[in-house]
Amino acid sequence: MQRRTGSGKPSRVFDRGAEWDGLTAFMSRPLPHAMLGIVSGRRRMGKTYLLRALVEQCGGFYFGATAGTEAESLRQFSSALAEHVGSPVPFAFSTWHDAISYLFGLAAPGREGGPFLAVIDEFPYLVKVSPELPSLIQREIDRCQVDESRMRMLLCGSAMSVMGGLPASTAPLRGRAQLELVVRPFGYRAAADFWGVAAEPALAARLHAVVGGTPAYRRQFLADDVPAHLGDFDDWLCRTVLSPFSPLFREARYLLAEEMDIRDTALYHSVLAAVAQGNTTRGGIAGYIGRKSVDISHPLNVLEDSHLLVREADIFRAGKSQYRITEPLINFYEAVMRPAWTRLESGQAAEVWAQSTERFAAQVAGPHFEAVCRDYVLGPGRSLLGTSLGAVGSGVVTDPKARRQIEIDVAVVEPGSGGAKPSVALLGEAKWGTTMGLNHLERLARARDVLAERGVDTTRCGLACFSAAGFSDALRAEADRGGILLIGLDELYGRAMPAAVLP
Repeated sequence: MQRRTGSGKPSRVFDRGAEWDGLTAFMSRPLPHAMLGIVSGRRRMGKTYLLRALVEQCGGFYFGATAGTEAESLRQFSSALAEHVGSPVPFAFSTWHDAISYLFGLAAPGREGGPFLAVIDEFPYLVKVSPELPSLIQREIDRCQVDESRMRMLLCGSAMSVMGGLPASTAPLRGRAQLELVVRPFGYRAAADFWGVAAEPALAARLHAVVGGTPAYRRQFLADDVPAHLGDFDDWLCRTVLSPFSPLFREARYLLAEEMDIRDTALYHSVLAAVAQGNTTRGGIAGYIGRKSVDISHPLNVLEDSHLLVREADIFRAGKSQYRITEPLINFYEAVMRPAWTRLESGQAAEVWAQSTERFAAQVAGPHFEAVCRDYVLGPGRSLLGTSLGAVGSGVVTDPKARRQIEIDVAVVEPGSGGAKPSVALLGEAKWGTTMGLNHLERLARARDVLAERGVDTTRCGLACFSAAGFSDALRAEADRGGILLIGLDELYGRAMPAAVLP
């Protein structure tokens, strides 16, 4: 029987307001036909937790698949269905055709209740041993577009390449889904609240650079072992992520091994290590691992499909791009842990960490801080711009007179259209461990002049300095004159407001 207790998000579900609204809107749409939703996201994001909460509130059927043979999976599914309908005798479906037909029969319009929710979690496990399943579901969905049905089916999975392929191209479920929801890590501010460190931005920034916004790491993996304050961070890191007795110690390896399309994990680790070491172009990655650029196309594509790697276009140079590791724990593993793995396994966490300060700052915290600054401009910082928000990214401005390249960590660019020139609303530089001064501002101002010489509209272009280490008195005095944003950790984490808003 279905049970309904209202549409409000349960208090035990942290954050996830947008995701919950999307799921409840999917459930409440008053269509008399079957609807399909696809929910995906990397492991440990809390997808199952979220969907179980939805089933508890809306009622319906939930089945969590496990790795197994086709016969075992079908038997488990049949047992779950029998339990759901209260049958005293276990069902014995001989084929998935029969099982899926019966499931859709539970949503027939003549039965009591409103929409019928059916969640199949870890769907890729089933598809791996029963590849006909998407076609069987497609057939029932299509039939229920003619016949009335109360079915609201959600297919969920962590294998991003498999889930992303369900509604793509010529796949059977192409065009059948009314919801495609990707459950992503918590944003950096939500993660700080979740870990209880929002009051100390310096600690929150370091913590997020290591474990990111994956909710399972705090409670399931570490049993709420949270650094008490900034001074406890080093000890916390040594007793958790860097300890061979901690579940997080091998987590980065498991994340890679769990992706179904990854076979040669050594090659994929080498690709990720290349990016973590600062080799962020395709050519740089190929050179680092000793392969030709054409030979690494497949691993790069698989890592992108798995949402472990992202290719970010240069916002100023067409055809240029750089790769970035999206999972902080993997980046931390490749940059800090993997080179010292034998020492860490032997219990030398404190020594390894003490020798990794510069590497952590340059290869982990620095690039991560730049990404956080772009997230800030996309989110809470967008109100600081006097113009509408354009594309937010990073890139390189080539200065032909000085024969140098100026790296821009945060830029807001509005492409030209309808005869209007492209315009730049913001140019920013981000530094993790450097107190920023007038020299950084001068570099940004020169980049603005170069863009203006190219015909780009820079009349409303503000300059921004982002620093986790602070700003010189001279830079602060210059910012007081207007047109310049100084954004530190307090501003990034909402503990303070920037002193100025760009015109």
